[in-house]
Amino acid sequence: MNEPTNSAPPRPRPEIDPGWYTQLQGEFDAPYFRELRNYLVGERAAHTVYPRASDILRSFQLTPFDAVRVVILGQDPYHGPGQAHGLSFSVPASVPIPPSLRNMFQEIHRDLGVPLSSKGDLTSWAAQGVLLLNATLTVRAGEAGSHANHGWERFTDAAISSLSRERNGLIFLLWGRHAQAKESLIDPERHYILKAPHPSPLSAHRGFMGCGHFGAANEILAAQGSPPIDWRT
Repeated sequence: MNEPTNSAPPRPRPEIDPGWYTQLQGEFDAPYFRELRNYLVGERAAHTVYPRASDILRSFQLTPFDAVRVVILGQDPYHGPGQAHGLSFSVPASVPIPPSLRNMFQEIHRDLGVPLSSKGDLTSWAAQGVLLLNATLTVRAGEAGSHANHGWERFTDAAISSLSRERNGLIFLLWGRHAQAKESLIDPERHYILKAPHPSPLSAHRGFMGCGHFGAANEILAAQGSPPIDWRT
């Protein structure tokens, strides 16, 4: 007769691109990630948390590991109602465009002459190989940065490091000091790193406006024989 065991049943595999799962499986299985899951369960029981659970890993669903061409790093999700949907800087089409994203659209218009976008859903960018990744993937409603330093940074650092290690010729757009703190994870001999101030209204005038990163990214892609990103939404 077999003795009963107390081992927990295996957790279902996350619904993300298989290439990303191959790279990040060790993170999902690590003790810190179990602790992060438990923390999020408690947070959702006591507070409103954004984005909804099904959107937390959306960037890894929409932009397969082998399809990444450009990486745009954000800090944490928007903390207002209905804004965050799993992609850095992006909001659903029905939601007003946040100030930082509006400045991004202004720079795209200045840089490339394309019409100003009227909706802030960047899903079309993700589908073209633009990984829209926040350092922290959840946030408590109304409290920016509230889920920092609970494990997400280790997870997203692993994602960035895997891209640096396994891919070549990627373009990393690092805006602001939080994104630029990730520069040490990226091999500059294998990838392109473009840096500028954050597009926030507090700092965009210090060099984000006029940085030319959207056109520069497309020039690099063209030199690689890759189609440009259509930055319209």
